[in-house]
Order: sequence, then C-alpha cells, then structure tokens
Amino acid sequence: MSKETNSAEVILNQNVAPEQFDWDSFESGLNAEDRNEKKELEEIYNGSLNNLADNDVIVGKVVRLTDKEAIVDINFKSEGVISLNEFRYNQGLSVGDEVEVMVDRREDKTGQLQLSHKKARTLKAWDKVNELHETGEIVNGFVKSRTKGGMIVDVHGIEAFLPGSQIDVKPIKDYDQFVGKTMEFKVVKINPEFKNVVVSHKALIEADIEGQKKEIIAQLEKGQVLEGTVKNITSYGVFVDLGGVDGLIHITDLSWSRVNHPSEILEDGQTVKVVILDFDDEKTRIQLGMKQLEAHPWDALSADLKVGDKVKGKVVVLADYGAFVEIAPGVEGLIHVSEMSWSTHLRSAGDFVKVGDEVEAEVLTLDREDRKISLGIKQLNKDPWENIEAKYPVGSQHVGTVRNFTNFGVFVELEEGIDGLIYISDLSWTKKIKHPSEFCNVGDKLDVIVLELDTQARRLSLGHKQLQENPWDKFETKYAEGTVHTGTAVEVHDKGASVQFEDAEVEAFCPSRLLEKEDGSKIKKGETAEFKVIEFNKEFKRVVVSHTGIFRDEEKKNVRDNSNRSGGMTSSSNNEERSTLGDIDALAELKKKMEGGK
Repeated sequence: MSKETNSAEVILNQNVAPEQFDWDSFESGLNAEDRNEKKELEEIYNGSLNNLADNDVIVGKVVRLTDKEAIVDINFKSEGVISLNEFRYNQGLSVGDEVEVMVDRREDKTGQLQLSHKKARTLKAWDKVNELHETGEIVNGFVKSRTKGGMIVDVHGIEAFLPGSQIDVKPIKDYDQFVGKTMEFKVVKINPEFKNVVVSHKALIEADIEGQKKEIIAQLEKGQVLEGTVKNITSYGVFVDLGGVDGLIHITDLSWSRVNHPSEILEDGQTVKVVILDFDDEKTRIQLGMKQLEAHPWDALSADLKVGDKVKGKVVVLADYGAFVEIAPGVEGLIHVSEMSWSTHLRSAGDFVKVGDEVEAEVLTLDREDRKISLGIKQLNKDPWENIEAKYPVGSQHVGTVRNFTNFGVFVELEEGIDGLIYISDLSWTKKIKHPSEFCNVGDKLDVIVLELDTQARRLSLGHKQLQENPWDKFETKYAEGTVHTGTAVEVHDKGASVQFEDAEVEAFCPSRLLEKEDGSKIKKGETAEFKVIEFNKEFKRVVVSHTGIFRDEEKKNVRDNSNRSGGMTSSSNNEERSTLGDIDALAELKKKMEGGK
C-alpha cells in the first residue's frame, strides 16, 4: 500500500467535524508537508520557463558533441540543441566550453529545446557596434570581399560596408589588394531599420593628419621659408603640401615675370621652396610665394634708364586700352593705345601690335618708387603737326578720307594724325542735309578746303561747299521778285507747299492761301503749275512764291485798265500781296528745313 493510500485512510478514519475536514489532502493524496514541497518545485520550474525570453542571451555549457550538433545545458528542464554550422568560425569547439545562446524554439515537435548561437552572437555584435558608433572607438575588421562601390568587412560577426571613398585619403584604383587583410576602422553610420553598418578607414587617416596639421600650424610664422611638394596645379595657382598642411601659391606669386599658366613653372610632385606670405586666424588658409625668394627685377633695372630713352621689349599682354611690354625680366611697361599712333581716332591696341611682337618704344614716364613705367611708339615718328601751317595753310585744297560722323559734321583724315572737321552747313550750298551720312560714307574720298587752323588746340576746320561757286549768286537774278517759273508741289501741308523748280537745287515755299487756283481749288502734291516769286532772300536762302498771284494779277490789270479808262485810281498797296503772320511762321519753318539745322 502506498504512502498516499495510507494517508487517505487515515483521513477518512478520523472522527472530525465536516467543516474541519482537509479536502486538499483528500483530493491530492498528499499531506500538507508533501504538498508544500511539490509547490516549491513547481514554482522553481515555472520560474525557469518565464526567464527564457526569446531575445535574451544566455550562457550555456557544451555537454556533448555529435557529428552535426552541439548539446548545450542552460539549466533548463531539458538540454538545447545547436547546429555545428553556427560554430564554423570556431573549429576548436569542445565539451565544457561556455557559449552564448538564444532560445530559438522552446520545444519542437519532438519536445526538444532549440537554441541559436548565431543569433546570440549577432545580437551581441549589434550592441557592440552601436557602442562603437557612439564612442568613436577604433575596431579591427576583416576585409572579406569586394562589392560594388567598395568592400565587405566583418566587424564582430556583422557584415559592414566600406565605401571605396573611405578606404584612403587618396583615390584607390585596385580594391583587391585589401581583400583578406585585417584593418582598423571607425563605425561612421548605422541604419537600424535596414541593419546597415558603414565603416571608414579614411577617417582614421584624416584624424592622424589633423593632428599633424595642428602641430605644423602652431609653428607657422609669416616670412618662414619651407620646403613642400606640389600637390595640385590649377589655372589660378599651385597647391603645395607642407607635410600635412596645404598652402596656395597664387599665379602672381610664382614669378616676377608674367605667367600665363602655373604649369609653365611647376609640375606635379616637384619639390619647391616657398615663403609664407600670410594666413588666416585659424591658419587653415595659407598663402605662399616663390618669387619673393628672389630679388625684385626693378632692383636690377639700370640706374641710367631715364625718360626719353629708347627701349626694346616683347609684348606679353594685350588689351583694348594698350599693350604691356616686358623690357627686362619681370619689368613691364604700358604702351597706351593713344601712344601708338598720332591719329586722333583711337582704335584697339590689337590694330597695332600682337602678343609676342618685339617692339621699340620711348620711355615717357618712369616711377621707380611705385615701379611703374609708361612707353610710347608714336614718338619714334615725327609729329605730323610740326610745321602744319606750311603743309595745310588756310585756303589750301586737299583730298581727305571720311573717318566718322557726328550729328554736327564729318571728320576727314588728311594724313595719319591730321584730322579736320567739316560742319554739316559746309557740306553743300543747296542740299538740305539732316545728317552727314546722307551726303557721304565712311571711307569716301572728299575734296576739302582749309577754313581755319588752330595749331595750339590741334584743330582743323574744313569746308567742302566752298570749293564751288555759291549758286545763290546767280539765283538772285534768276529768281528775282516778280519773276514767274514753272514748279512742282513736292510736299503739301496745312501751312503751305514746298515747290521744286527746274533747278533741283532750289526749293521754294508757297503759303497755303496762295495755292488757290482760278477755279477755287488748291494745288495738290505732285501737281505742276506756274508760280510767281514774291520774296527772295539770299542770306537765308529763302524763296517765297504764289500761284494765286498769277491770275489775280491779270484780274487787277484788267481792273486797273478799266479804271484808267474811267479816270479812277487804285492804291498801289492793293496791287501787292502781303505775307500774314501765319506765312512768317511757315517761312521760318522753311528756313530751318532748308538750312538743315545750321
């Protein structure tokens, strides 16, 4: 008979009141002491189950090894199983080794506890990588393989990405040389969502360089001479490595002579001596110089050189305003375009010289203190204005070339350096010219006469119409007041009409009221008729005519004849036509038009 049965019989045989009967002992078959022991064991067992959270890392001990699995005791009700594939990195695994594991499955279909060493190792590795990212601590990593754009690195069991740009401070062409090597890295980026880790070896190199820079920069002083290596050549200057710190030699500080491109002086990798010219407060921008290590070329310039001396040199720079000529190494003088020719028509310097030309010039100014020199070419030729009174006396006739126009006249070149002006009013006796371009073109040859000469101001006043007889002398007789001529109305407006006579050079004005014909209509544009001159002014080149006066004169004559026969008298004032104030305004307008704004 079992212990539980005896206990039950004892309980049943007890003579106790119902309310005092121990039903727990009766139902479980255990007395109170046994029940307490069982309860303690259940609490221990249930507690061990609750502690096995899926993401917890537990340390277990290898108790047995098979061909495919490792049996690990984690102090659970049963031992766990891990595939040996998860220990490929650890070929020396043996019984008794402690390993970190995670619960993969509490019980499989056979009731076996499934553990994972790989998950535990990965979780621990992520914790470590995050810690490295926060602290910036350096970590060793194994370069496993190449991939697109970089390398794959094993860091504590996690595959991290090493971009090609983060391998070294210099561009890397051959990535394969790093495969299979263990190198130091810094974790620079983590993406928890995609489980991505980015590492950098370049960051460690830059940190070392930064440390070296601080040491070098702390010792820099203006005027200090250093030796460096040409690192990069640009169009504006050369970057020089001073041993971890870069400085710039501007193109203007390479040589005292003019340099078109720094590559003419230096090449990559060349070792050069430089002097520190300046740097900013943090000494991150360092300005270097090379030419400052040599004596200034002006110091070697001959002390005998003076204004008026003739020098030879080569054109090194050309601009619209002039040319720079190197007369000695590093010594340049400017020939302004106005000093290239005696001509007053300023042109581009490129019309006279080009880069590379060897030229001779005269020293015009020399300032040794400011190191400036100006030169002239035209001074090597005789000034054309010398003895100009003999060559171009007033009244002399010449042939010149039209160079350019202004609103008020034409500039005519008689020879290189000698220009004269023909005012618009001196171009023609009769033509109404609004702009000189209506009369001639640039480049035309034009006969001229010298009207005025001012040698001090270097001015010539020329004329063209003066070469011909003034036609208004003969017009004075031909178009005398009272004479009748056939003309055409070439232009008709409110105040009157412009009338062209057989002499195309003469244009008269007919007031509107005097355009009326015998039938009461008025002369229209393009219509030809007879006109009587009622006013002729030679001084103002003005002719006023009337068509109405032609037939009215006949009427008045008949009236006068009839009156004479009847003994009547007619006032002479009635026989003459008078100009109204409106006619005077029209005449003034005609005068302005005919004189072309003289």
